[in-house]
Amino acid sequence: MGLLSLGTPLPWEEAKNYADYIRHHGIKQFLWIYHKLKDKQNDCLLWGDEVEYMVIAFDEENKNAKLSLRLYEILNELQKEEEAALKNPNSDKMVKTSWKPEYGAYMLEGTPGVPYGGTLKELLQVESNMKYRRQLAAKYMKPNEVPITIASFPRLGCQGQFLEPHYEPKGEASRSLFVPDEIINPHARFPTLTANIRKRRGSKVAINMPIFHDIKTPKPFIDPTIPRNRNLFPEDKEAAEGMALPDHIYMDAMVFGMGCCCLQITFQACNIEEARRLYDQLANIGPIMLALSAAAPIYRGYLSDVDCRWNVIAGSVDDRTKEERGLEPLKNNRFVINKSRYDSIDCYISTDKTFKPEYNDLDLVYDKEICKNLMDNGIDELLARHVAHLFIRDPLVIFKESLEEQNDENVSDHFENIQSTNWQTMRFKPPPPNSNIGWRVEFRSMEIQITDFENAAFAVFIVLLTRAILSYGLNFYIPISKVDENMKMAHRRDAVLSEKFWFRKNVFEKNNIMYDDYVNVDNDNISIQQQNVHNNNNSLDNKSISIEDEYEQMSIDNIINGDGDKFPGLITLINHYLESINIDIESRCILGKYLEFVKKKAKGEIQTTAKWIREFVRSHPKYQQDSVVTQEINYDLMKTIEKIQKGEAETPELLGNFKV
Repeated sequence: MGLLSLGTPLPWEEAKNYADYIRHHGIKQFLWIYHKLKDKQNDCLLWGDEVEYMVIAFDEENKNAKLSLRLYEILNELQKEEEAALKNPNSDKMVKTSWKPEYGAYMLEGTPGVPYGGTLKELLQVESNMKYRRQLAAKYMKPNEVPITIASFPRLGCQGQFLEPHYEPKGEASRSLFVPDEIINPHARFPTLTANIRKRRGSKVAINMPIFHDIKTPKPFIDPTIPRNRNLFPEDKEAAEGMALPDHIYMDAMVFGMGCCCLQITFQACNIEEARRLYDQLANIGPIMLALSAAAPIYRGYLSDVDCRWNVIAGSVDDRTKEERGLEPLKNNRFVINKSRYDSIDCYISTDKTFKPEYNDLDLVYDKEICKNLMDNGIDELLARHVAHLFIRDPLVIFKESLEEQNDENVSDHFENIQSTNWQTMRFKPPPPNSNIGWRVEFRSMEIQITDFENAAFAVFIVLLTRAILSYGLNFYIPISKVDENMKMAHRRDAVLSEKFWFRKNVFEKNNIMYDDYVNVDNDNISIQQQNVHNNNNSLDNKSISIEDEYEQMSIDNIINGDGDKFPGLITLINHYLESINIDIESRCILGKYLEFVKKKAKGEIQTTAKWIREFVRSHPKYQQDSVVTQEINYDLMKTIEKIQKGEAETPELLGNFKV
């Protein structure tokens, strides 16, 4: 979630006066890190996952599932265990887990206590560690509480009681019509971030997700639960004045997005060049995995016509003013900015020889003065533009104490202030000063799944894909504008089966040489034989290869599982990698189980979590075919999810024949 600094946060009226100061010192800090560590080599291949949990409190008498706001009580106990293990690392306990707070006061973030290494043996520990984390979290919860991994809580912001304890929506930070400020993590950073986004924007955030029109859903749908006559805050009139769109589910606070849960993977590369290459290649996998892991079809008690949370979060932190959104001429702001600060990446950054300038086909908005400063100080243009693009944003939370003169050679607080509040599908992460941590990338698009098995399967799949990318020099480049189109398609209902995504046709390009590969696919085994080698500027008939000829629209099934001899499929490439390293039979079986799960998910033989949730609601005996997810339906859904997590419910449509 970003830096959790201690100190006195400045309100926006004061903080905005220090934006240029933070930017200036942030760039100095980045330059110092870059020049000190750009030649750092041979770092270990380390990685780790982040799993986010919601704490659900069951009210059995009233058949209600609520969000428990006991974050800090539970977190305090978990961190005590972590500290005890750190003091005695040779004990049987070891440092298996690490715990951090998240935006919501009902959320926990759990990671492995130490990063996983690059060996396949450590991949086999992922699921058991996730199970251990869940068991440990449950240990410090009340008998009626349970840690649930679900992307979005269906009844967040509904009328009635959806919080334990209950509070009325009268908070000064968010000024929401639907949620109280008590739902926000009480650490000073979070309410300040909430208030400063609203103040900088000049209005509350406005999130509108299209309603799913069922048989009895009114047309047009005008949400009857939106308070129309409240006059507690000036912003209360915004919904009635057009912020709430017809046929949409309207949400007006940061928690609706940042209160969602996801699965994220961070990789440490061997060096900066490898990190930049992984950043680019995985960026094109982001939309594919978003659609494949889709798990969020319900918002504020209504079935939506989307399956993913990503656009909800993008809207929840959209601090752009009217000028920056292009609604008014630029006067007080410097740029018209096309996206929220939470969105897909806007440019590639690798200097790999397979990169072509034409792939960066978006009109990138960046601070030209910062870019020139970076280039004048030895940063190449691609990386300079990337950083200058991040730094068009203002720092949102500034702690008074951080304004005291810092040694920019020993800290990166000002750089991270802006870097960590650019929440994009990928994040390129320089090493922290004075640490043994290397250059890293973070893969951020996946939605959290219900079971530890599913989350482990997706995590292992992405890790193995990075090994195949690096081993075979795979090339997934397509124009960045097509990646944006893929992100839009990924949100659509049942996109994994109904949509096609832009993807590169020939992924075996390496070092400016294109291999005309003969690919023979048989039972997920791949034989790649180089038949002809051509210069990158020429095809078989010596005609120039255009960018448009390098990619086409494919189904996710074809991308993941292959399309005969036209495209090998990502799992086929991973299987070939596993065979090439002589993995033992037992490990191969375990990893094969995860890959088989992803394969079936891509084929539609196993439903996405979003489709399973949607069908659960629509088949519930109390559902009125009106898109409304009632308190009782939500209770039964959460109870069923709890049973699935414990392995007490048979759900072949969600898990196939895989056992929890």
